[in-house]
Amino acid sequence: MARAQATARLFVAVDPPAEVCEQLAAWAKVAVRSLGLRKGSVGPVRVLDPELLHVTLCFLGERPVGEIEAIAGALAECARVVGRLEIGAPLWLPPRRPRALAVEVRDEDGVDPGESLAMLQGALCGALARACGYREERRRFRAHVTLARLREDRRRGSGVGSELPATPALSFTPGAAILYRSWLSPAGASYEALAECTLVPS
Repeated sequence: MARAQATARLFVAVDPPAEVCEQLAAWAKVAVRSLGLRKGSVGPVRVLDPELLHVTLCFLGERPVGEIEAIAGALAECARVVGRLEIGAPLWLPPRRPRALAVEVRDEDGVDPGESLAMLQGALCGALARACGYREERRRFRAHVTLARLREDRRRGSGVGSELPATPALSFTPGAAILYRSWLSPAGASYEALAECTLVPS
């Protein structure tokens, strides 16, 4: 009997600076309290630690470990200019049956379209398709940072769909696109950086 092939749960993301992540996590705690949702692993919502916050560009899912080198090589092809990004409105995702509280991330006004985050994401998807047969998700790319996750059995609990407080006025320029391996456990996910591609300053 053939042995099962070892796999790794992979995604590529850009990380906001630590100070931006700290402020977003603080906002999420205020939002949770304002909606009457209870924070904690046994409550209906779990606010993520600042070091876990990121903007996912491509989620590859479970991939053979033997593909990691090729995926890292594809990432290295994607060094390009990405302009300044800003934090936008709060979001419940997915909209119809929310499982997460997030904030949108968008290109700052005046950013050249050729320097947009969507251009980086498109280039990355193309490089990954050539390297490992990656298939892009059918839904439109919507850049965001997930800040809190709702328990499966409490998605429709109090607060979901209610008005959220305004997000802080924050902006940043991403410095690198990073290939992460996600490790899942009952306590939540942890992320291991495997490779990165430094982005060209604008």
